[in-house]
Amino acid sequence: MNNDFDLLLAGAGHSHLGVLRQWASRERPMGRIGLVSAEPHAWYSGMMPGLIAEHYQTRQCRVALPKLCAAAEVEFIQGTMVALLPETPELLLATGETLRSTWMSLNLGSLPWLPEQSGDGMELLSVKPFAEFIRRWQQWEEIPEGVAVLGGGAAGVELALAMAARVPTLSLFTEGELLAGHPPRLRRLALHHLQRTDVAVHEQTPIQAVHGNTLVGDGQIRWQGRRLVVATGPSPLEWLRESGLRLDARGFIDVSPSLQSRSHPHVFASGDCASLPGAARNGVQAVRQAGVLATNLGQAAIGQPLRHYHPPSHSLALLADGHRGAMLSWAGVAAEGRLLWRWKDHIDRSFMRQHGAED
Repeated sequence: MNNDFDLLLAGAGHSHLGVLRQWASRERPMGRIGLVSAEPHAWYSGMMPGLIAEHYQTRQCRVALPKLCAAAEVEFIQGTMVALLPETPELLLATGETLRSTWMSLNLGSLPWLPEQSGDGMELLSVKPFAEFIRRWQQWEEIPEGVAVLGGGAAGVELALAMAARVPTLSLFTEGELLAGHPPRLRRLALHHLQRTDVAVHEQTPIQAVHGNTLVGDGQIRWQGRRLVVATGPSPLEWLRESGLRLDARGFIDVSPSLQSRSHPHVFASGDCASLPGAARNGVQAVRQAGVLATNLGQAAIGQPLRHYHPPSHSLALLADGHRGAMLSWAGVAAEGRLLWRWKDHIDRSFMRQHGAED
């Protein structure tokens, strides 16, 4: 197999899904293009709580990458990435295979921060990668036990609300206030729904370690059980730290407004793996970046001026309440209701249809 490409898309995050969709409906850049992903499906994060709550089926929440790539005339390469040499640039796969390209785009996502663990008395289930998360959650459902959820952001709240009716007990831990950064009313609405579903909420309760079957924070026992769902904030992929790309203080790829690496302009980065002032790490930003990224990957290859991505001053957040209702956060305003669930459901299903998922 010839491993030389004109452009490689590394990862199948929301930005690259948008790029593929645009190229499938209009002319794509010239040359040989490949997309590399460890899994043959790309999962849509916005529908994961709905899948847990059994409002959706698996096929509705994921995109078949070989099919979408074929529509965009892009080669699909299934493989686990373990290293990047940005000078060439080259991608090294777990098989030992090396892929080379002239241009590269990284949309690799991130992983939740995991507490330090000693002993094997507790199973930690990270919300990412999504395929593994869903597989193991389905195994847990076969023999329900009490569960703790670590993380008080939107993901932790939505998952706790979706899981509450499916486990005997559920406790939610967050190191600060619930839904910090959102309007205070959203926190109050979320607390109401969590209390209504008998979720024990522990705010201002940081967790540093897991010892056996015990969660430990500030030297105190906070919870005991065998199952922990981890939905904490994003952490960068470890192998990116060794790549030689310029990173920010936390280890995310430092990019310019054109979504180019500040140290290696022939490498682009978007979504959770990238660091751009004003751009939060969430699916909304990644989806919005897709249009600029698709344009710039084509323009860069022919030496034309690039567009800049300008993060919006406000981002809409719609949080499912687990019972076909939703809570809204936008520009300091919070609201809730079943109409908001219908709106969220419409947005999510439309996104998936655009990218070839079954409805």
